[in-house]
Order: sequence, then structure tokens, then C-alpha cells
Amino acid sequence: MAFLRRRSGTPAGPDFDILAMDPGDWPGDFGAVLISDPEDGSCHGVVLRYDLMGGRGPSMIIGNLRSGSPARDPEDGVPLEVHQMLAIVGSEEPVEVLDSEDFPVMLDDGLLIVKKYKLSEGRLAAVQFGRSDDVLVTVVTWDRPVSEDLYKLLKPLPAGMFQV
Repeated sequence: MAFLRRRSGTPAGPDFDILAMDPGDWPGDFGAVLISDPEDGSCHGVVLRYDLMGGRGPSMIIGNLRSGSPARDPEDGVPLEVHQMLAIVGSEEPVEVLDSEDFPVMLDDGLLIVKKYKLSEGRLAAVQFGRSDDVLVTVVTWDRPVSEDLYKLLKPLPAGMFQV
């Protein structure tokens, strides 16, 4: 896929499954960015962007950050994906986390504990949860709430999508 072309010396792909909504099930545009370590080129994460209406409006960003990724611990406490969404919509207003709460979501026979963020920018919705393989998943939306139905649509994408 053209949006994943990388220079030589960068990783061939992530060493973990990417939890996302299948781009074939998404009616708009889909893009992805790999976050690589500047020293050894290893993949620290993948951020996926879903747009509706041919790029006329960002709908959702889903980040997958592996254990040890420095992006998991931002200095300001605001998830990387929130900053990405603000950049996409062209907002230069500072944003901060006002509060967060953990809430349970039942998925089939399993229980998922999701952290829901309350942000100073009210048009942003952000949630985070950890997977059993210690990958941190963050979902951020602009002007749309994150519904519990979304968690049922998330699934690992084929590793081949992220190979050169």
C-alpha cells in the first residue's frame, strides 16, 4: 500500500498485531503511520487514521503502542493520538486531561477495562485500553462519541498490510 512506503533502514513492519477496524469495512479513506525508534529502527507503534467523505473530515484515530514505546508516557499526560487529531483538524489550542475514569465493557465472554478521558477540548473523545500482549490501544474521535459498539468492530489487521 502506497501510504506505507518507507526509506531503507526502517523496520519492515511491527512485531505485534495491530488492533483496528478493517479498512475494507470503512466507507472512507484510511491511512497509517509507523512510529519507529530513531536509533535501531524497531517499530514502537502504528497510528491509523480513518476519514469519512474522501478526507473532508477526520473521524477516528486508533493508536497501537507496544510496551517500552516512549510515546506511551507523554510529558503532558495527553495521549499522542489526541495531539495527532488536533494537528489533523488544524487546532493549535492547548489541550489537557481534566479527568479520567475506568469503566468495564463486556466483549463476548471477556471483560475489557477502558479508560475514558475527559479533555479540555470538548469536541474530542478519547479512550484507552491495554491488551493482553501489553499493547496500548487508544481511540480518539473528533465531534463524535466513542460508543461501546466500536470495541466489537476492532480486530487484528493482517501483518502483511504493514510489510514493504
